[in-house]
Amino acid sequence: MKKIGILGSTGSIGNNALKVIESHPEEFELLYITGNRNIEELARQIMKYNPKYAAIARAEFFPKLCNLTAGTKTKLMIGLSGILNLAANKEADIALNAIVGSSGLQPTIAAINAGIDIALSNKESLVMAGDLVNTLLKKKKTALYPVDSEHSAIWQCLQGEKQEDLDSLILTGSGGPFLHRERDTFDQITLKEALKHPNWAMGAKITIDSATLMNKGLEVIEAYHLFQIPAEKIELLIHPQSIIHSLVRFRDGSVKAQLGLPDMKIPIQYALSYPRHIKADWERLDLAKLGQLSFFQPDFEKFPALKLAYEALKIGGTAPAILNVANEQSVYAFMKEEIRFKQIWEWTDEALQKFPVIQNPDLEEILATEKQITDYITMKRKEIQ
Repeated sequence: MKKIGILGSTGSIGNNALKVIESHPEEFELLYITGNRNIEELARQIMKYNPKYAAIARAEFFPKLCNLTAGTKTKLMIGLSGILNLAANKEADIALNAIVGSSGLQPTIAAINAGIDIALSNKESLVMAGDLVNTLLKKKKTALYPVDSEHSAIWQCLQGEKQEDLDSLILTGSGGPFLHRERDTFDQITLKEALKHPNWAMGAKITIDSATLMNKGLEVIEAYHLFQIPAEKIELLIHPQSIIHSLVRFRDGSVKAQLGLPDMKIPIQYALSYPRHIKADWERLDLAKLGQLSFFQPDFEKFPALKLAYEALKIGGTAPAILNVANEQSVYAFMKEEIRFKQIWEWTDEALQKFPVIQNPDLEEILATEKQITDYITMKRKEIQ
């Protein structure tokens, strides 16, 4: 029986993880959950699943959470300190980090420092601090299990293989809602249009990242740190059906792929149950009903976010952190309908060009970079209001 903690339980990944745990009471026990501002959902989860602990990041919502969960035995914690205390709780066998954005970095570090295995959905932890995270994983002899469907697919394809036999990784992506839209109409893209992903049901921020294809760029950086392979060996392939989640090419020319329906419960369950593929009752992939599977090369000119991500990875140091935070804050501005769709990558590019890069940064320097870029984008948002 594995005790599972979920950091960021109120989002899409967190809710799917709860379904996985609920479906396998003989395998998993829920230890704790955390949320940010969705107190109604967090309260519902506390009442339904009765975790031993729960935490709310936003202190102003704590009194209401207490009222909504009165009578339960769940111990409530508050603020960043409460989140980090739970991330480092050694009662957990695995901490699933499903927090959205750069705020997920410190909980990842806290869990690793406590010697707790991580199931990582928060790609920003590796994008912003991949070298630091890998150093800590080796020092603490802690495991990291990827949850993103693409990286889970590569991870599964590499089981039983030798690193020296690997030639390249091929990350797939649906291409988002604007794959076939003319580039000269991007200025007219609305928030409603950008939130209509063709295949996946995800949170708003990652859905916008999928529309700009920045999500694929961030996944390249994540793959670089996860699988220790040079950036030039990480390829991107547009696959609109989202059935082949990623592929691995070997030195002899053979290629392995992992297939499945676009359902995040599958990679979540594998991360929690590794090295086993335990039974599940999710809908099964029926190859006979699929019809055609198609593939395209990505258009780096149409989707400049991809180029920015490769550039940031090549520069190294705090460049990926600058990229990540500038994109994140620009996406939030777009979600508030303060800027146009194209300005997401334009503002991100500006930040990459403007701020000096620190090589071999420690955690404090990465967090200082996060604040610096957040303040910069906040200033730009105020200037246009």
